[in-house]
Amino acid sequence: MRRPGLAASFAALALVALLTACDRAPAPNADQAVEAFLARHWAEPIPPQGTPPAGYTALEAALGVADCAQCHAAQWEQWRGSLHSHTMGPGIQWQLRLMGQEQGNRCLRCHAPLAEQKALVALQQGWPGAPKSAPPDYVPADLADHGLVCAACHVRGHQRFGPPANKAVPQPVPHGGFVASAAFEDSRFCATCHQFPPDGPRVNGKLQEDTYAQWLASAQAPQQTCQTCHMPERQHLFRGVHDRDMVLQALDIVLEVLPGARANEALARAVLRNTGAGHHFPTYMVPKVDVVLTLVDAQGARQPIAHRIIGWGVNVALTTEAFDTRIPAGGEFVVTQPFAIPAAGDWRVELRLDVAPREHYERMFRDSLRHAEALSPEVLALLRQALQEAEATRYEAVRLTAQLPS
Repeated sequence: MRRPGLAASFAALALVALLTACDRAPAPNADQAVEAFLARHWAEPIPPQGTPPAGYTALEAALGVADCAQCHAAQWEQWRGSLHSHTMGPGIQWQLRLMGQEQGNRCLRCHAPLAEQKALVALQQGWPGAPKSAPPDYVPADLADHGLVCAACHVRGHQRFGPPANKAVPQPVPHGGFVASAAFEDSRFCATCHQFPPDGPRVNGKLQEDTYAQWLASAQAPQQTCQTCHMPERQHLFRGVHDRDMVLQALDIVLEVLPGARANEALARAVLRNTGAGHHFPTYMVPKVDVVLTLVDAQGARQPIAHRIIGWGVNVALTTEAFDTRIPAGGEFVVTQPFAIPAAGDWRVELRLDVAPREHYERMFRDSLRHAEALSPEVLALLRQALQEAEATRYEAVRLTAQLPS
């Protein structure tokens, strides 16, 4: 049985967001039907679901990911291994405990966008705009903890939405079927969170989130969408720089060792071309990629040659840019370094690519730990967990070697 008065209390929740629906750059041959759909679908704030239709079973009305998995097991299995399922991890949880409702909802706009999720967070945080009554039966208590859940993209007013069917749909279709829209296969669907509006926050004049505009300016835009790479064959994988295969798909890497300008000298040259990503590599400030050139011999001795960083270096206060070495789509990053050839031994040049997907967050979390005495034990525990999880995402993506010239 549903508890009375809940729809009204959830609808009354103050859901304040700084970033309104993205003022997207115009796409080539923009489909106005898609634009109209997206304006409704990503209305800010997303309205509460309301009372489920009378004929719905409890499972049909439920918004929880475990409920969706009853029929969509493959999609659920893919999603739960993705970053979308972790958008409400300790990295944001410790910060929410230091925020007011208005500031918190700016983050929740993308991290947990449903009205029901925001209501649950407000209840957890004791924010003044929190509902006065418990959530409806169709809202599981942990809905907000799962981040960007299935319903965030696929459910509005208890109606299901998705891309046009590409295979026979079993009959009868539960929850009254679904509304098909080409918007789900359009990059503008992803731009809602992956593109700040022109008046959004910037560093050194650059939008902090600018992925859609980068894609729109790329040569890939006419041939592939965000979904082509990040949801191949409609899989809910959402892989990016955290995934080694995606990095290898993005980059074409060449390592060569050439004769030097002087005797007993050689020139190491590494060229990394962004041939596969339809946006900058990496696209935003959080990841960093270390390019390390080293002399190695058969016995394992090592001599450093060069170290460069690919990424956008910004201070933790998001006010100052230190460097921007990201590789635009179609661009290249070249490391050229002369070095002395060792007098004896069987030496080779090694290129290693080390990826730190959350490097900016690592620095931010360490900086916050300097003020540990001002944090509650609960917040401090979440902060330390966030740092540990961020550091654990580091990995080696590439290791190549090249012979020295004769």
